[in-house]
Amino acid sequence: MTLHWDGEEEDTRSARRAAVERDALLEGARGDAISIANEFAEVRIVRVDTRNGSRLLIESPKSGQWVALDPLELESLTWQNTATFSAMIGNPFGPLIPEETGGIVDGGSTEGGDEPVRRLPEGGSQ
Repeated sequence: MTLHWDGEEEDTRSARRAAVERDALLEGARGDAISIANEFAEVRIVRVDTRNGSRLLIESPKSGQWVALDPLELESLTWQNTATFSAMIGNPFGPLIPEETGGIVDGGSTEGGDEPVRRLPEGGSQ
């Protein structure tokens, strides 16, 4: 008996695409990776050069998750408060803002109309 789940084929394709993308990024690695760890987590960080400039590749060896951030994305981390990071930690392996919202946070209330107030994520600008 073999177990399967809905979306298994799509998950497999996504994992393969991510592995190819990560390998391509690592071809542009500059310098040695830096590992930072404590009792809760470990990350490995390496600078990678791409055709669109340098990025920081941050990966978790334990989970296999990774992200490549450009300078603006890295700077945006400095705009956040501790509540943002607490919310991210409280929702592991999931996005803080669902992709289908286009980055807009629904405030859930109305301002004199039937439409909900839409707010940008914390620190965002219109």
